[in-house]
Amino acid sequence: MTRVVVGGSTGFIGRHLLQKYRAEGREVITISRSGADLSWADQAGIDAAVDGAALVVGLAGKSVSCRYTAANREEILRSRIGTTSALSTAISRASAPPPLWINSSTATIYRHAEDRAMTESTGELGTGFSVEVATAWERALMADALPATRRVALRTAIVLGDAGVMGPLRRLARLGLGGTQLDGRWPVSAWRRTAGTAHLPGARGGRQRFSWIHVDDVLGIIDFLEQRPDIHGPVNACTPTPVDNRTFMAAVRRTVGARIGPPIPRWMLELGAMGIRTETELVLKSRWVLPATLIDAGYRFRRPDLGEALRASTLA
Repeated sequence: MTRVVVGGSTGFIGRHLLQKYRAEGREVITISRSGADLSWADQAGIDAAVDGAALVVGLAGKSVSCRYTAANREEILRSRIGTTSALSTAISRASAPPPLWINSSTATIYRHAEDRAMTESTGELGTGFSVEVATAWERALMADALPATRRVALRTAIVLGDAGVMGPLRRLARLGLGGTQLDGRWPVSAWRRTAGTAHLPGARGGRQRFSWIHVDDVLGIIDFLEQRPDIHGPVNACTPTPVDNRTFMAAVRRTVGARIGPPIPRWMLELGAMGIRTETELVLKSRWVLPATLIDAGYRFRRPDLGEALRASTLA
């Protein structure tokens, strides 16, 4: 039986991963702040779990669906760097280190892109708080010399499935608020510019790109990477079929049977984001990402069609 250590096991992807591995009969040791076999404060326990494991998967990190206050920014960064460092320390101490460590990253690491798609080899990194978090996260993954362990930074796009982003989007669409999300002018304070949390006007007419992936493919990619010892470094976890916001929101409306969905202007999005304590960057930044490494390696996507993926998310 091969042991898998899953850090961040209580999150959306983590829950799906645990269900899959346990159904397959694999030994799974979980790490989380609560509700897991080990806590992140138990470095000795993490060391023991990692030693002799076949795979380590790091998924921990505070959700970015929050207001970017100073306290939340600190926790977003700390929860990623601290947990990644704990896994790295455990691997460096192991007498039988795991051959593969897959750690979460994010496709948000790339710049706002309206002109072309970003791949692992041709992508350009962006600027601002979200990008700083992503680059620091990947630096923590690669910080220690771990010659016996292959490391992959999984640059994941928006994940569709039975939780995560789909819950609030379905509710909004059913209320008639599932229209195209339009960018535009909005006053930006000096402190937000300094903190790198300001979203400046970008794509017009709902043409900001939306790169996505279904949770079934996240699990499939992790399996694929375990069987491909030649793949290491950044890997874009997204479908090869990105769309724009206009197309995505129309597909969401069709999925839930919503007959109306007028466009939502920037000012309304900003007020709504304040009300539900999140940031408009999550829907207005143009994320145009392609999975070049996976395509070149021959990975076959399980749910590359957006309509089918949304229907599967609704039924899940």
